[in-house]
Amino acid sequence: ESIIISTGASARLLGLKSESELMGNGVSACATCDGFFFKDKKVIVVGGGDSAMEEASFLTKFASEVTIVHRREKFRASKIMVDRALSNPKINVSYNSSVKDIIGTKDTGVTSILIEDTVNKKVTEKKCDGIFMAIGHIPNTQLFQGVLDLDNSGYIITKPDCTHTNIDGVFACGDVQDHTYRQAVTAAGSGCMAALDAERWLETQ
Repeated sequence: ESIIISTGASARLLGLKSESELMGNGVSACATCDGFFFKDKKVIVVGGGDSAMEEASFLTKFASEVTIVHRREKFRASKIMVDRALSNPKINVSYNSSVKDIIGTKDTGVTSILIEDTVNKKVTEKKCDGIFMAIGHIPNTQLFQGVLDLDNSGYIITKPDCTHTNIDGVFACGDVQDHTYRQAVTAAGSGCMAALDAERWLETQ
């Protein structure tokens, strides 16, 4: 009689075969989840937005060196986030660079990456122990296209201060409608909101 949608969002990845093979063995899309495992190690963060700056800054709590690999000359991130990251002595940047491949095995983990200069196309190898993808998320909403109201990025639009969608009796919670916070605790909180909204809605039917 009522539906709560909580299909979440998937981390946007580079699409490399080595990336999927080494996911969980040196490749990660969540610094807060896996940063602890890279204590005193050298890590790479791929991205140029606020989330990349945030992840790089967070990883300096554990890693000995953090390199941000960004395919352009300028970051998309806000100035305050860029300034905070670049003022950290543990963080350095490879501009105009893209990751062509990740070297390693499930036994050894990540040992290095191949970086291509986007200007002169020269490929170099950089030693590292881990690589974190911070190039955004894709909401899992393909199923709802043309049915529910979605924003330009594909997230479900919910009504202000509640979890109601544009269809009566259908509610959405968590990362499928939250493109700002994207944390387990906020997703759980909005899940509770959706349950209460659904319960109240059912009582009126």
